[in-house]
Amino acid sequence: MRVVIAMIKHETNTFSPVPTPLERFGDGGPYWGEAAYRQYKNTATPIGAYIELAEAAGADIAVPVGAEAWPSGPVAAEADQALNDAVADEVAKGCDMILLDLHGAMVTETSDDGEGTLVARLRQLAPDAIIAVALDSHGNLSDAIVDNADIVVGFKTYPHTDMYETGRQAGEIAFKALAGDCKPVTVWGNRPMLPHIMRQGTDEAPMRDLIDAARSEEQSGLLAASVFGGFPHADIHDAGLSVVTVADDDRGRAEAARDRILDLAWQRRADFVYRSVPARDAIARAKHLQEGPILLLDHCDNCGSGGAQDVMTVLGEMIDQDLDNAVAFAIHDPDAVAAMTAAGVGAEVTLPLGGKLDMPAIGLTGQPLTVSGRVRLISDGRYTIRGPMYTGVEVVMGRTVVLDTGKIQIVVIDRHHEPWDVGCLHALGIDLAEKRFIMLKSRVHWRAGFWPVVRHVVECAGPGVTTSDYDSLTFAKVRRPIYPLDDL
Repeated sequence: MRVVIAMIKHETNTFSPVPTPLERFGDGGPYWGEAAYRQYKNTATPIGAYIELAEAAGADIAVPVGAEAWPSGPVAAEADQALNDAVADEVAKGCDMILLDLHGAMVTETSDDGEGTLVARLRQLAPDAIIAVALDSHGNLSDAIVDNADIVVGFKTYPHTDMYETGRQAGEIAFKALAGDCKPVTVWGNRPMLPHIMRQGTDEAPMRDLIDAARSEEQSGLLAASVFGGFPHADIHDAGLSVVTVADDDRGRAEAARDRILDLAWQRRADFVYRSVPARDAIARAKHLQEGPILLLDHCDNCGSGGAQDVMTVLGEMIDQDLDNAVAFAIHDPDAVAAMTAAGVGAEVTLPLGGKLDMPAIGLTGQPLTVSGRVRLISDGRYTIRGPMYTGVEVVMGRTVVLDTGKIQIVVIDRHHEPWDVGCLHALGIDLAEKRFIMLKSRVHWRAGFWPVVRHVVECAGPGVTTSDYDSLTFAKVRRPIYPLDDL
């Protein structure tokens, strides 16, 4: 038995000005072959679960690539080809099973459906192989994905703390199918809904209720039921909410379960609309909260959804409103990192921070903020995640500097990183329990590691390409009419 296992993951924000070359994947590039196997074995990821299952089955395993890039603009054509060719070349050698750890919302310079294009290609190369796909719950599903895969399973948590479980579920169904113990039938469907990301957290309604419905269908005998909130910042035809169900040799059962969940989603569509509070008003309210730490969420500039991570509006308000005993994570500014590294620890510096990228999709010009402070720490920006999301994976933030203004410790990085694990600050010697204010450029993933730490959460809307203000985005390709862009 020969099994090909691969990971190619990118959540594409088609409004993002951040480019996505091959070097953005992995640590300066993808992990190829044996390096991919070593990097992701024994990690709480779908690819980690796949490797574990295949080894337990005594399979001949090939892991051609492990590649994941921070969300950004469309993937460069050359990068897409190199990644897909690596998997296709291995599949062309012959295999019985293909286990894929994909995202589901990857747009490339040549395709609006990066995953569908890949899965269709692999199906042509291996018409008889079992193909199982694990997807992020923000995937935008398509016919090309579902028609060419035998099994599709998505995360049931956001923050994504069930990545390993999702991979294991997809893999176990695949091995049972190969053994002839089940015959998976996979169907999908969607509704004309474009839910806001800020309303997709699975620890609260309405998404929690849809996930409960999916789990109930599985408990009633369905092999798998997955709800995809979708990624609305990918301006493609099929962006938005969808449901995938997998039944054992019973299409009717799969379709009925799918439709029950979709009907519930449509009934709750108004609950998926998020209304922002401007940063100035939000921070003014936060100042009057008594117990800390108080989390200030700069959610419109989150690199985990394709943001530049260098919009200075929320940090500027923190400074203007004289917040004290605060930490901010993180500003992406390689130039500032280089300047402060050259100055050295202990140096007093004044420099323009952030605002390096223009964002033509939302009509925003980069606006640096002049900041003065002392270089408190310089780090290589590496730490291993110990929290519940991506457990065991090493993070590479690149060169990292802590700039201390006397009131705010500002973390500046030269590689994008969304803060979902407290290790991003602990690795820099910052004790969160001592801070009154913690500013994070995140949307929902922060809950994975920071929920136990903070006492209050204040959501601060500044400008950025991860905005929840759909009126500031021009949707040209998404199917219409669709709620809430249209009054349905």
